Amino acid sequence: MTQPGSVVDVVQRFNDAFNRHDIDGVMALMSPDCVFENTRPAPDGECVEGHARVRAAWQQFFARSPHAHFDTEEVFAAGDRCVVRWAYSWVKDGKRGHVRGVDVFRVRDGQVAEKLSYVKG
Repeated sequence: MTQPGSVVDVVQRFNDAFNRHDIDGVMALMSPDCVFENTRPAPDGECVEGHARVRAAWQQFFARSPHAHFDTEEVFAAGDRCVVRWAYSWVKDGKRGHVRGVDVFRVRDGQVAEKLSYVKG
């Protein structure tokens, strides 16, 4: 069990809200100056900064992938960083798909300050 407010706890609560597609819940756990580095477009992904731009990115993501779900394979923390290995699954045109990847989070003052996403393939 993780300690409430720990780096891992914050990230787990973030991921739970994300899997509920609860944008308000996700954003409540992100710092005002948050940074999200997407896996797309290849090769480096788009980097968005600040609450308004990150919220818009999540809205677009959930609109594009209404069945999006992340299953955590492993999670660990070191200092203010948390690494989550995951499998992301979706449904597109009635067909299921998945990909595996890693998120590297930075947590500051109980909020996600950075979410840097990387994908295999």
